[in-house]
Amino acid sequence: MKSTPIGLVMLTDERPHVHSQTDEMNMNVLRRWAEIIKERTKNVDGSTYEIVIGSEIVHDVRSAQKVGEELRRANVKQLIMCYNVWNFPFLAWPLVNSLGRDVPILSLSNNEGKFPGNVGLLATDGALRQAGFRTHRIIGDMDDEETVSKVIDWVRASEAVTTIRNEVYGCYGGHSMGMETGFPHLTPTLKTLGVTVRQVDQLLLVERMKEVDEKEVEAGFQWFTELLGDRIKYDGKMLTPETLKRQIRLYLAMRSVNEEKGFDFCGIKGQRELSEYVCIADVAEMLMNDPYDWRGPKEPTVCATEADTYAAITMQLLKYASGGLPTIFMDVRLYHPDLDIWDFCNSGDHPSYFAARSFDPKENFKKITFHPALEFYFKAGGASVEFDAAPGPMTFARLGLWDEKPYMVIVPGEVVELDEETRRRINNETNPTWPHVHARLDCTFEEFISLFPCNHILGVEGDRVRMLTYLCEIAGITPIILGPRGKDRIPPIWERVR
Repeated sequence: MKSTPIGLVMLTDERPHVHSQTDEMNMNVLRRWAEIIKERTKNVDGSTYEIVIGSEIVHDVRSAQKVGEELRRANVKQLIMCYNVWNFPFLAWPLVNSLGRDVPILSLSNNEGKFPGNVGLLATDGALRQAGFRTHRIIGDMDDEETVSKVIDWVRASEAVTTIRNEVYGCYGGHSMGMETGFPHLTPTLKTLGVTVRQVDQLLLVERMKEVDEKEVEAGFQWFTELLGDRIKYDGKMLTPETLKRQIRLYLAMRSVNEEKGFDFCGIKGQRELSEYVCIADVAEMLMNDPYDWRGPKEPTVCATEADTYAAITMQLLKYASGGLPTIFMDVRLYHPDLDIWDFCNSGDHPSYFAARSFDPKENFKKITFHPALEFYFKAGGASVEFDAAPGPMTFARLGLWDEKPYMVIVPGEVVELDEETRRRINNETNPTWPHVHARLDCTFEEFISLFPCNHILGVEGDRVRMLTYLCEIAGITPIILGPRGKDRIPPIWERVR
């Protein structure tokens, strides 16, 4: 998985008789933090983040400039400034100015009386904030689990922001059916996250489908046949071997164009051109977002249905913040007040991973059925992917705009498992041939419908609320946390005085 290097430095006292006696201790603190971060940030693919430790403890102007230059040459994109003893605060400027001023900064200190690193943190970080730097502060011992968890959450958040900052989103066909919340709003996105958009007509995918390797198409078809057997519900019209192979060709064509154009993630319009004249995109979207295909394990490539740009960007941020986990795209479909359950479902874009939350496709596909596409909506046919998402904790989120100002709604919750009778009843109220997520959110129905920005909601497994809060604050996006967790948030100073 892509990532950006992390800089780790220590500021200290200018006086030679002081820093000469504490430099070794301070360097050991840096090394230990580097070990902790590497140990605790293993990504899904086994990788971890590159950490660049300053070659010396910053104690004067020249050492600050030297270390800053080292980090700049190492392409460091986020900076953790450690404080273990008192330091001279002005030294932050030759360090930061040498590295580059557009980097997320975490100020990290012990909480000790003899060597008051927290005093140095407040003095130095206060100077940075005076100049308009959005910094974060964590004070605590590296043996304290809550302190370490905060640091790891900040690292994941900053990595998501700095990684997406240089990416390109491929938008196939533009926002679907006039859904303006799915439009690629370029200026506010560039100002906060830096990611840009390239729009490509879906015709290119249709033409590229003619060029894909037929052996690959057949391999994918046989893979689905072996995994699903008679759970591919061929009807001789909407779902046939040929329409399923057409969906596989679309997947291969999209992967090919993504690679050719350098798209890091993408969205596909689908409706109405593809869904009425080529095939529905459900299988292709599923495969893009899954951590495998018939060739084996792979990194999920975020692909948003209906070319919903802010959905895709949210998914990409969730992917990076979670260390590379698959993310899911859902319609906010139907609320069941008797159960306090939301039924999130749409015709596509649910990765098969969520059927059992397994990296083994065999485990997930035991719970999946391919149904014929609904002719009423999707005249070109193909398979709709049907399953109920496996239970477990999740974090749901969505980027939105208020008067051109980005914000992100964040709500923790869980996917629940229903008894068979209830499950069938609920699914039949929408569409039993589509994938469903039966979610209980940690907020009221009224709060959700009052504040949520649109009809599409995204999710990733686990509790990522604090991580996403850091992420938004780093990027200059206002986080709107629903439920009790929102009341616990302390708005940063830059939200209070702007």
